Amino acid sequence: MGAPAQAAPDALRGEQVYARCQACHALASDRVGPHHCGLFGRLAGSVPGFDYSEAMKKSRIVWNDATLDRFLAMPLAVVPGSSMTYAGIADPAERADLIAYLKQANGTPACAAATAAR
Repeated sequence: MGAPAQAAPDALRGEQVYARCQACHALASDRVGPHHCGLFGRLAGSVPGFDYSEAMKKSRIVWNDATLDRFLAMPLAVVPGSSMTYAGIADPAERADLIAYLKQANGTPACAAATAAR
C-alpha cells in the first residue's frame, strides 16, 4: 500500500489557523506585521510605509504557495534576521490550509477594495 492520499487544503480550517497570525497580522491593515490582502505575487518587504527588517527587505522572496509554505514552516531559518518572531507552523496540512485561506481571502471584494485603496 502507498501513502494515504492527502486531503485537499481546507480554507475553513485555514481561517482557524490564521487566528494565530492575528496577534500580529490582519488581512486589510498593517499591525505589528504587514497586511495580507494583496500578498500573492508581492515582493517581501515591499508594503509602502511598513517598517520591515533589513533581512526581509533584502530577501527577494516573491510570495506564492511554495515560498509561503517554506517561510511559514520556519520563518527565521528562511529569513535570518527577520523581525518575525513566530517559530512557524510545523504541520504541512495546517500550512496548506492557511495558504488556501489566504488565497480565498485575497479574492474577496473586501481585499480587492483594501488593495485598490493603497
